[in-house]
Amino acid sequence: MGFKRALIVVVLFLSVSTSFVQAGSPKSIQDHGNAMLRDAEEMVMHGGMGDGKAIVHHCGEVANHAEAILKMLPLTDEHGKEAVPHLQEAIKQCKRVAEMGDKVDPGASLNPATKARAAAREAMKHLNALRDGGA
Repeated sequence: MGFKRALIVVVLFLSVSTSFVQAGSPKSIQDHGNAMLRDAEEMVMHGGMGDGKAIVHHCGEVANHAEAILKMLPLTDEHGKEAVPHLQEAIKQCKRVAEMGDKVDPGASLNPATKARAAAREAMKHLNALRDGGA
């Protein structure tokens, strides 16, 4: 009976410690979030000026940051969970931009780019709460 209890304690400890190892620090998440927002704003700004290559480039960066944040989010934090669908939406919209490429009319790729920016902004509201909550 003592061995089973010890084994259960070890398994519980490992599962809890794994969730902490997978989670990035709030500062690291925040750094990626700020970079994601900066790229999202640049993407839409360049789109308004008709620069299709810049839209594709910055949208790729938005998706990279969003994917990095998803990997770093604490598994048990409510704010992190609330940010997930917005990060996934930003990635989805940026994939649409990438599929269109830089040869299409920038006005056509600006629509999903704007949606990606809106999703990134919404995700950051939740990620800021994550930081403020001391997660």
